[in-house]
Amino acid sequence: MNFTLRQLRCLLALASEGSVGGAARVLHVTQPTASMQLKDLAEQVGLPLYEVVSRRVHLTETGQQLVQTARAMEDLWENFQQQVAAQKGMKRGSLKVAVVSTAKYFIPRLLGSFCREYPEVELALQVQNRDGVVHRLENNLDDLYIMSQPPAHVPLHDFVFMKNPLVVIAPVGHPLASRRKIRPERLNSERFILREPGSGTRMAVQAHLQGLHTQQVQWQVKLELGNNEAIRESVAAGLGLAVLSRYALPIDPEDAGVCMLNVQGFPIDSHWHVVFPRGKQLSPLAQAFLNILTGGRSESPRTG
Repeated sequence: MNFTLRQLRCLLALASEGSVGGAARVLHVTQPTASMQLKDLAEQVGLPLYEVVSRRVHLTETGQQLVQTARAMEDLWENFQQQVAAQKGMKRGSLKVAVVSTAKYFIPRLLGSFCREYPEVELALQVQNRDGVVHRLENNLDDLYIMSQPPAHVPLHDFVFMKNPLVVIAPVGHPLASRRKIRPERLNSERFILREPGSGTRMAVQAHLQGLHTQQVQWQVKLELGNNEAIRESVAAGLGLAVLSRYALPIDPEDAGVCMLNVQGFPIDSHWHVVFPRGKQLSPLAQAFLNILTGGRSESPRTG
């Protein structure tokens, strides 16, 4: 088979954008040009790579396999370019990082120090909920992934690099605000506002409450919201209590109209993880950023 990198990049753009027109826009070419590149690529393979159903593009099994191969090839090419640049004494290339939404409160500072050392690096930061980051991880769309609850079904290199304490918050002036060592079952009558099912915070809270080994703790989740700011504002408005990462609160929580309750068993001892698929060869820049996060420490890869 004879194909070009341009054709493979067109297929990758099709997979990410979901349409030939979207792929053309990303590649800054006309739609007929993108269509022709995809047609030529399919002819080289000898099998259809995608089909259009109800105006939506769906990759065939062959197309999905070729997308995975093209992504691996693109990673290898990027790694080669960065290694050549390093040998020339240059620090340039690209770094793609996907993080869960709560990490947005601290990751810019870490990226800032990295960019000061590597000012010519093209940085792409994806901020999504946990399901979105896991999807990107499964499809190997980025260099590194940061989350508090890595998926168990994906074989990973997994590094713990920072604590992520989860605290119970209430509106300022709540009757329990001045109490100490509040028993968890004391909050059974309270309304709770939590992140959506599948979020790292929600998973950590559920695991923690189940680990208490008591039937007396039955917190009532009355409202589910998809972002920390909405939860924090809802708590400040008196709609209920919540469990959030300490990073989602100001240094002085009262500046946001909330306070942290002194509940037994809290803060939950959660952690931030930086992960990437087992077997993936990190680029020099990705390895450099990983070293910044972990302080150069390494741990054995976790297999899922």
